[in-house]
Amino acid sequence: MEELRISPADPRGSPAKEQQAAGVGILLQIMMLVLSFVLGHVLRRHRFYYLPEASASLLIGLIVGVLANISNTENSIRSWFNFHEEFFFLFLLPPIIFQSGFSLQPKPFFSNFGAIVTFAIFGTFLASVVTGVLVYLAGATYLIYRLPFVECLMFGALISATDPVTVLSIFQELGTDTNLYALVFGESVLNDAMAISLYRTMSLVRSHSSSDQNLFMVVIRFLETFVGSMSAGVGVGFTSALLFKYAGLDIDNLQNLECCLFVLFPYFSYMLAEGLGLSGIVSILFTGIVMKHYSFSNLSDKSQKFVSAFFHLISSLAETFVFIYMGFDIAMEQHSWSHIGFIFFSIVFICIARAANVFCCGYLVNLVRPSHRKIPMKHQKALWYSGLRGAMAFALALQSVHDLPEGHGQTIFTATTAIVVLTVLLIGGSTGTMLEALHVVGDSNEVSLGESLESNNGYRAPVYEDEEESSSGNRFKMRLKELRNSTASFTALDRNYLTPFFTTQSGEEDDEHDELFSDSGRPSFH
Repeated sequence: MEELRISPADPRGSPAKEQQAAGVGILLQIMMLVLSFVLGHVLRRHRFYYLPEASASLLIGLIVGVLANISNTENSIRSWFNFHEEFFFLFLLPPIIFQSGFSLQPKPFFSNFGAIVTFAIFGTFLASVVTGVLVYLAGATYLIYRLPFVECLMFGALISATDPVTVLSIFQELGTDTNLYALVFGESVLNDAMAISLYRTMSLVRSHSSSDQNLFMVVIRFLETFVGSMSAGVGVGFTSALLFKYAGLDIDNLQNLECCLFVLFPYFSYMLAEGLGLSGIVSILFTGIVMKHYSFSNLSDKSQKFVSAFFHLISSLAETFVFIYMGFDIAMEQHSWSHIGFIFFSIVFICIARAANVFCCGYLVNLVRPSHRKIPMKHQKALWYSGLRGAMAFALALQSVHDLPEGHGQTIFTATTAIVVLTVLLIGGSTGTMLEALHVVGDSNEVSLGESLESNNGYRAPVYEDEEESSSGNRFKMRLKELRNSTASFTALDRNYLTPFFTTQSGEEDDEHDELFSDSGRPSFH
């Protein structure tokens, strides 16, 4: 027992003791990872959807933390798990976010591109503002712990980052409509980029609060962060596509070099954006989207199989470890549990904000869609219910502890951690029941995923029938239709020009190729 009380950070301990303590800490983490994967497999094999893998990982971390507290070894164990938010942003989040973009299937994504962008960009902005305003008003009326308005908006931005990996896995297990899956998955991919850009923007506004900044400058800062990061990521992705197209690496004796270069490009994109003062997470997300669509087809067959399995592997390890650490953190770290009202009302406010996001955006999307393409209310309810909070919200909240004054950041971190735990355990565990109650699984009238993909020939977005115009000739509705048509124009541009230029295949061949390699990463559409 004497060895258990030795902390790796204790300067009085000998190097041998420090190394031994570090080894025990790593061993404990590996054991929890192994237990999480085995338990998740058993639960999935027996179709026990009330405790998804993410929930099981979180509970394992929670149990280990509680046992450490009981056994009076919390000091040494805390030192083994003590890492800063830089560890999340440099080692855990990049593979998770890159895999989100890399596993995105282009056909369903671009078929619903207009709706996905509406939910992810406008909807996330709306949810962030609604959450921030409600939290500020509740604080101003002394219902909850009071925060400055900008800090309320920062909280609204970070808590708007959704992570429906649990819902998506159950969607695939039970089988659901391809358009619903594409909406949930596509929104979660772009939603992370939008949330972190909003958080960075509000953080900059707060740090320059002494200077006069109007709304125009705030918008400019947001566009600078989001568009700049997106451009960096897309640029790196296109560069990698040209390299793998013309470098001649797709031969057997250069397979190792080909895989090494492919793995390094995402981190190059991330570090480039961070070095330019932009968002590395946003950059690596769009790098994943571009590299999957253009660079991936330029690899040899063996390299394609390897990089798909590799990114799936490291993203699964990283995501599982994040949930384990979140559970462990609940039991070990100091939290501001004195502000229970802040946590309770925050949960209520994010439910309201999520409803404003989904149902307002659903109304806008349905304005321009024909009757057979409208998003049904049961799908909108499923989309609202699938708004779990996960790794991105937790990491941003961890960063807020350092970005905000003492007490404010800790309150936000405690509230975010509680929200993540509750949504993962309650919403994740009841997803199967929700899908059955809404009748969105096992419906014979729904088009199957395979039929939907095959019918979307040549990468084209759905061709809509002409709709009857309203007697008022609504200009707003006409503008939305123009935006819808621009999606078809982009897919045509991609099929006729971008794909032949950046890949070794034509647009039609690339479509067939994507169908063969669609099982990389998160639950695919096949």
